[in-house]
Amino acid sequence: MSELYWCEFAWIDDRVRADVLLTVDAGRFTDVLLDAAPDGVLLPGLTFPGLANAHSHAFHRALRGRNGHAPGSFWTWRDAMYGVAAALDPESYLGLARAVYAEMALAGVTCVGEFHYLHHGPGGTPYDDPNAMGAALMTAAAEAGIRITLLDTCYLTSTVDGRPLEGPQLRFGDGSAEAWASRMADLRPGPGALVGAAVHSVRAVPAAALPVVVAGAAGAPLHAHLSEQPAENEASLVHYGRTPTAVLADAGVLGPTTTAVHATHLTDADRAALGGSGTAVCLCPTTERDLADGLGPAGDLADAGSPLCLGSDSHAVIDLFEEARGMELHERLRTRERGVFPPAALVRALGPAGHAALGWADAGTIAVGARADLVTVALDTVRTSGCRPAEAVFAATAADVRQVMVDGRFVVRDGDHVLVPDVARSLRDAITAVLP
Repeated sequence: MSELYWCEFAWIDDRVRADVLLTVDAGRFTDVLLDAAPDGVLLPGLTFPGLANAHSHAFHRALRGRNGHAPGSFWTWRDAMYGVAAALDPESYLGLARAVYAEMALAGVTCVGEFHYLHHGPGGTPYDDPNAMGAALMTAAAEAGIRITLLDTCYLTSTVDGRPLEGPQLRFGDGSAEAWASRMADLRPGPGALVGAAVHSVRAVPAAALPVVVAGAAGAPLHAHLSEQPAENEASLVHYGRTPTAVLADAGVLGPTTTAVHATHLTDADRAALGGSGTAVCLCPTTERDLADGLGPAGDLADAGSPLCLGSDSHAVIDLFEEARGMELHERLRTRERGVFPPAALVRALGPAGHAALGWADAGTIAVGARADLVTVALDTVRTSGCRPAEAVFAATAADVRQVMVDGRFVVRDGDHVLVPDVARSLRDAITAVLP
């Protein structure tokens, strides 16, 4: 049965249009009528296509506000993260991830890419179902009302030179790339879920194992952390005589179905290899500044040919509009120039580019035949009042999201999640169960 939705303003074909009437049937847009009279369900404000959070580690959300004052670096933060990883099991991970994904829905996220490497029990002992943790994440997304691409991650060593996993890291490993591929092949995604693959990093997957991961991905989305820290580059140069990008390129990892995450510390040759191969890059600005990673060359990557998308990564903040602004504002800091990424470029990164990186090429746009995902932002709040709708991406925050539709079904109505009644309490309870 068709439903009508009238948008006061909507983002259509790289621009804002007024008075847009949308027809939705069976979870798809079947008609998009411009300059239309109000009819059906009225959506005052600015309606965006669904937002894709292309890089998430759901369990990292437990650390928000718990070590922000601590001195140190990415590596000291990582030790705290391992403490959370050690405490989770399938039941507690389901509760935490459901709450985190519900928070994402409230922020306008309709699809998440979960970079999943917490596979096994303490000491690396597999659960009775070796994919119990991945299954919990897919269930969590379904219960929170958003789609998920589970990026099942290969993680074999603790350093570039091949030191074995130890402590909480033992939960991440399958012993060999072949064992990882065998376990991953048994994942059975339900409706609203896809399975992709991931190389954790050149620290965690030796070069000789990379072709096995590529084969295991079998054309599905393949993601990889890349050059997030200078120490990773230095270790790669010592061990391989090549940058991490070159190691991935030589193993056949790069290409149009691959997304490099962070890509912060790159050489000119690295950027050319990524762009020339059509490899996408997922930027995570709020995490990259929270962890003192540095400013990545976003503009240069776009110029080289890499599609750019966005993720909230460690969830220091879950606000994709803030990530989009960060893409432009970090570039201003790096280059001391403004306007590298105009609003249309930011919306492409939020919508179609992010969904494409996660294997949902039929989402992220408001167009006939696309999945009916909508995010309506109020234009009358203290943050958005007075701004031009076409520039609202520079003013709006997650707090301004009023309605969210995923595959033709409202998940957020009037700022409230319709499936998880009290998201804040769910987050509190799930986090205190892991970190009392």
